[in-house]
Amino acid sequence: MRIACLQFNPQVGDFRGNVAKANALIHDAEVRGEIRSLSWLLLPEMALTGYNFPGLAAITPFLEPTASGPSTTWAREVAVRLQTHVTIGYPEIDPATSRRYNSTVTVSPKGEVLANYRKHFLYYTDETWAAEGPEGFFRGNLGDLGHVAMGICMDINPHRFVAPWKAYEFANHCLQPTPAPLIALNMAWLTRFAAEDVAANPKREDAETLAYWLERFYPLIEANGAPAIVVMANRCGTEGGVVYAGTSTVMKIEKGSTKIFDILGQAEERILVVDLNDPPKFAVTTGPPPARGSQ
Repeated sequence: MRIACLQFNPQVGDFRGNVAKANALIHDAEVRGEIRSLSWLLLPEMALTGYNFPGLAAITPFLEPTASGPSTTWAREVAVRLQTHVTIGYPEIDPATSRRYNSTVTVSPKGEVLANYRKHFLYYTDETWAAEGPEGFFRGNLGDLGHVAMGICMDINPHRFVAPWKAYEFANHCLQPTPAPLIALNMAWLTRFAAEDVAANPKREDAETLAYWLERFYPLIEANGAPAIVVMANRCGTEGGVVYAGTSTVMKIEKGSTKIFDILGQAEERILVVDLNDPPKFAVTTGPPPARGSQ
């Protein structure tokens, strides 16, 4: 299986510009022969609309009907052309209820919608316009991808940052009732580094963010069970005064250890392609998570 993450810097409200940039990055990867025989292409959270909208009034013109708006249309076209599965984040409005969600849609190589997942744990920015996905975290079969667990960014954190740190809601979801062999998150994850620091080292991964992500999957590492592939498809760049962490990666958690197939830098705009038949590039040392006080 070959999995790809399209990491780039979409801007709030610039749908056409974001589409053009995503298309250009895909074209460049095609020219280099990197995305032949691809099984899955993942894009960031709210990839074509941008993420950091200041509130409901700002995002309303960009809300898309469930699995049938312009982001889904783009995903279908790319999936059919590349003959791969595509998962993309978008801001959803349910035509039946008028409720709004931060969602992802997954389409098959035939352009069929396989899943529409609604973010279950909301970040502060989401809470200005979206409702929590009532169905909980996603687990299910996604065509030829098999059994998959999916989340969106904040889903790996403690609920509202007030749930106990050791509740590990999403990680335990991936383990129950049996471990999910493939886990994916579409993200717009921030970094604590300033924009100028990130720009000075664009190909350096955000080691602090990577360590945090691994902490949030500690139950999988501790379980010491069957291997699990974890895909983190993040965005990069700046938007409305915030800076994103990049660092998209594909990892393998197996027998109590974590290995990285490959990883992007904090500010790289390109497609990361990983062949799961290839050996991972390096291992990551993990231990018990540090105490987090009342969390």
